[in-house]
Amino acid sequence: MKIAALISGGKDSLYAAYQACKNNELKCLITLKSVNPESYMFHIPNIELVKLQARAMKLPLIFKKTLGVKEEELKDLENAIKIAIKKYKIKGLVSGAIESNYQKERIENICEKLGIKSITPLWHINKESYIKSLIKKFSIIITGIAADSLSKEDLGKEYNLDFIKKIKQLDVSLIGEGGEFESLVLDCPLFRKKIEIEKAAIEMESEFSGTYIIKKARLIKNNRS
Repeated sequence: MKIAALISGGKDSLYAAYQACKNNELKCLITLKSVNPESYMFHIPNIELVKLQARAMKLPLIFKKTLGVKEEELKDLENAIKIAIKKYKIKGLVSGAIESNYQKERIENICEKLGIKSITPLWHINKESYIKSLIKKFSIIITGIAADSLSKEDLGKEYNLDFIKKIKQLDVSLIGEGGEFESLVLDCPLFRKKIEIEKAAIEMESEFSGTYIIKKARLIKNNRS
């Protein structure tokens, strides 16, 4: 089946796309950039880097802006999916929902309306097995924090066994499902090349809330190039 992937640049959306590709043909990526930093639906930090990820995957990207107004932003998503249906003849949409009923139900409603299938490979996945596979196959960094137990030192660091060991000792979701941290995938099995960060800066909103802002990045060879 021809599918599109709703991509934020983070680990969950890309891992979901990776899983869905095993039995489907990924034709394009869909990303919405929200003007509202408090969007209920869409990831914010470093969203422009999805364009580099699309190049790494050699896939077309439908990149649209939304004001990010609660519920109204769903119409912008619907319009983007309509483009994918018309241009790439997709029959399904994969997303990285794990525990958020809010996100999953709204995507399912749009897909049902448009006559395509909603695919959620990570829904209620076993977190321990998911994390093991992530760390083994993906290169991921932390790009945002919003939890009392995380700090500036965590920004830009690799999402690896050391980070997992740390947050297991804290009151933080292992996968950041509650928004405790945000991530960016630098390399994964879907990429023909990997992302190398050349320039970045850290901006802190408070002692425990901040963003790793990537100002310059490029694609370089990986072991699949």
